[in-house]
Amino acid sequence: MTAELHGTTVLAVRRGNRVVLAADGQVTMNNVVVKHTAKKLRRMPGGQVIAGFAGATADAFTLFERFEAKLKDFAGNLPRAAVELTKDWRTDRVLRRLDALLLVADRDKTFLLSGTGDVLEPDQGVVGIGSGGPFAQAAALGLLLHTDKDPRAIADAAMKIAADICIYTNQQLQFEELSSEP
Repeated sequence: MTAELHGTTVLAVRRGNRVVLAADGQVTMNNVVVKHTAKKLRRMPGGQVIAGFAGATADAFTLFERFEAKLKDFAGNLPRAAVELTKDWRTDRVLRRLDALLLVADRDKTFLLSGTGDVLEPDQGVVGIGSGGPFAQAAALGLLLHTDKDPRAIADAAMKIAADICIYTNQQLQFEELSSEP
């Protein structure tokens, strides 16, 4: 049995002219916490796109590198770069074995990317991935629908709720944010 390192909970919240990605810092190997402060979010070169991963750490870094290259190839066009990465991920013999999910966002769009060919844009501006993703997403949707909180506050509260429920999620949170001027 091989031991894989896994990163767990990442959440995207979009409200108005702002989008926030939040991630916990926990990395586990089987049922043991091996790191509390992992960095699972990245601001892509140029600063116009943010991304986060859940899944096998080495696989996620490979995908980050490939995604950066696609953004460069398509002049920062997020939808095109997302589709092209996902096509490669699904069809390439090496890439299709990668075990991770990506959340990517720019000022206008948010996408969940998977190796099964998914390029999904959430209907309500909220999406979570990883073991605590469904908990964080549910909490964020409730806060989005029933409060006037800004997306950073929603992401913070939702991630803390997920950490209280999911044993693979901690409260060592990090955030990346983009906003566009009205």
